[in-house]
Amino acid sequence: MTTPRVLLLPGWQNSTPGHWQSRWEARHGFQRVDQDDWHWPRRGDWMARLDDVVLADTRPALLVAHSLGCHLVAAWAAHTRHGARVAGALLVAPPDLERADTPPQLHTWVPIVRQPLRFATTAVLSADDPFADAAASLQLVAGWGCEIVSLGAAGHINADSGLGDWPDGFTLLQALAQRAGLTLAAGAG
Repeated sequence: MTTPRVLLLPGWQNSTPGHWQSRWEARHGFQRVDQDDWHWPRRGDWMARLDDVVLADTRPALLVAHSLGCHLVAAWAAHTRHGARVAGALLVAPPDLERADTPPQLHTWVPIVRQPLRFATTAVLSADDPFADAAASLQLVAGWGCEIVSLGAAGHINADSGLGDWPDGFTLLQALAQRAGLTLAAGAG
């Protein structure tokens, strides 16, 4: 089995130091995909940046996306010629960007890309995510072709959710890697 590299894709405004993505970066050595503008994210710019990072290494990649990062994965996968370099994606708490109360900073992200993803994908949802109705979230990730995991009432599955290092999430990532024919060693990035 091949050892992949793991790319962390934070959402709008980046992940705080207490966020599980930041903790995974520090603990496991995973690579955060930094964007030029975290506050006024333009979908095309974020997609181009992800393309650059994916092409920078020949190893297969596992994408670990939170919130807006989930929409980045869907939009990028629908347009890139390099999708075969990604073996799988863990998509956590995708927001509903078509709601009336979506911040104006996210206007370039609609319409939502709803094409099925061409790699192994697990979506992790919360029943009380303040940025997505549970039924809309289920419909979205089912359309992307995701294996679905529900955490019950876990908010936006971020630092405020009290997950700490989120070992259960890491277990989901290891299972996803196995589905994709890869080995993800605990503590290794």
